[in-house]
Amino acid sequence: MIRDRGTIKWTAMMLPEHVKMLREHQNGLSYGKKPVLDEQKYEEFNETICIAMEENSTLKFTYYQKGEIKQLAGHVHYVDEFKKQLRIMNQRAEVQLLNLADIIGINHS
Repeated sequence: MIRDRGTIKWTAMMLPEHVKMLREHQNGLSYGKKPVLDEQKYEEFNETICIAMEENSTLKFTYYQKGEIKQLAGHVHYVDEFKKQLRIMNQRAEVQLLNLADIIGINHS
């Protein structure tokens, strides 16, 4: 049976200077950091979502995902309180899930 040690076998052949440079490079990568929102902002999001669901209007969501800030536009189809997710119907009538914790901005389109 062959037991692969993964990256452990390669780090033994690297000089300490190279390991240090790789760690510095990894730490230097600029991943976007998620903005911290206060409780008042979440109350505004809640009010905006409720009004949009009543009027069936389109919202534009700004959200944080894997170090990037992305945008999504669509109608709020369903709010799942247990999973803390929104189900959003986009322009192509596809359902997309959006975690409530990832949302950093909501605007009317």
